[in-house]
Amino acid sequence: MTEETEAILERLVGLHPKSIDLELGRIERLLAKLGNPQLSLPPTIHIAGTNGKGSTSAFLRAIAEAAGKTVHVYTSPHLVRFCERIRLAGTLVSEATLLDALRRCEIANDGEPITFFEITTTAAFLLFSEHPADLLILEVGLGGRFDATNVIVDPLATVITPIAHDHEGFFGSKISRIAWEKAGIMKKGIPAIWAQQEEEVRAVLEEEATKVGAGPLAIGGQDWMSYEEHGRLLFQGESGLMDLPLPRLGGRHQLANAGVAIATTRQVMPEITDEQIAKGLTSVDWPARLQRLTSGALLQQLPKDVELWLDGGHNPHAGLAVASAFADLEEKAPRPLHMIVGMLNTKDPAGYFAPFKGLAKDIITVPIVGNDAGRDPVELAQIAQQAGIPASAAGSVDEALKRLTLMNLKPAPRILIAGSLYLAGNILRDNGTPPQ
Repeated sequence: MTEETEAILERLVGLHPKSIDLELGRIERLLAKLGNPQLSLPPTIHIAGTNGKGSTSAFLRAIAEAAGKTVHVYTSPHLVRFCERIRLAGTLVSEATLLDALRRCEIANDGEPITFFEITTTAAFLLFSEHPADLLILEVGLGGRFDATNVIVDPLATVITPIAHDHEGFFGSKISRIAWEKAGIMKKGIPAIWAQQEEEVRAVLEEEATKVGAGPLAIGGQDWMSYEEHGRLLFQGESGLMDLPLPRLGGRHQLANAGVAIATTRQVMPEITDEQIAKGLTSVDWPARLQRLTSGALLQQLPKDVELWLDGGHNPHAGLAVASAFADLEEKAPRPLHMIVGMLNTKDPAGYFAPFKGLAKDIITVPIVGNDAGRDPVELAQIAQQAGIPASAAGSVDEALKRLTLMNLKPAPRILIAGSLYLAGNILRDNGTPPQ
């Protein structure tokens, strides 16, 4: 990014003493000064959940674009460049367009306290209201009920992906409280689509849906199902059985995420055909989610035939999903799995590591460059050892890769770099393969 863009983003960070302060008053004040652009958005699908929000957004975008629709997308965090958060009619926002919107928001805010996410979300709403599109896919930043994105009043649909423990510093350890926060995006008379949830979560969602009068509801495991059979994705819903190709995104958890996207499409965009859905499933792209790196500077450092994988999942639910995916790979094409892991100190590393016991040969822990909240690699290695996995610390990803290379591993291994989206972003930047 240019120095000017970096400077304004740095100024915006300093407008509030906290990086996260969940309430809606500040963003509502700024939006009102700018003419309430959130009231002039394209038809909007609002997505909350603990895991799978980004993948579900990616599936929805791919399906809609396969049907010829123009799509805005808002996601967070970014991996390499801030521009990744805002996609205008299919293309990442240009730096000049972003800078103009940020300037207007900064001027309108006039130095008032507001969090970075609130003011940048305002800039996104401004851009989405000024550029025509057929659809906006809007991903919650944190929680849902008091998230800055929840100022929209009349979405096309609300979607809730799997809910699990995460961000306990903000929402506590009770899954029912986390579910209550996510349920806050549901609106009266608006279709709500849920992934299959554990019983306690579903009870909360049902109670909150009844309170606000949300609906109709499309509930995973009850009203629709998605599963693999004979190398195909089968989706069973009210309109019957769909026989589709497996999605381009790997892992069993992506079958569920694809199912949420298909259920949403069937609920609010029934004009989209089975063929267009199939095209979307096979063309979808979502970096740092079980992404195999097939080119770039890091791969060139490794011996031939080594597989290099990247994943940004960072909580126990994500760890289970990623471990399951690599267990499936191991069954189909056996190779030793070695992991390089960096995590933030707000996460649960023991819960993340547990599913990899007996699957990963070892873990090398690394710092997350550029993030003060990264957990110390030595401490992280000790936690991995306590989880029953051989582990050691390294000073960098480069050092970890060199250590694995010097081991001259046979057969050629799979190397998974994982544990944080911030680490994944550094990898994509250093590899020379940033999101497009």
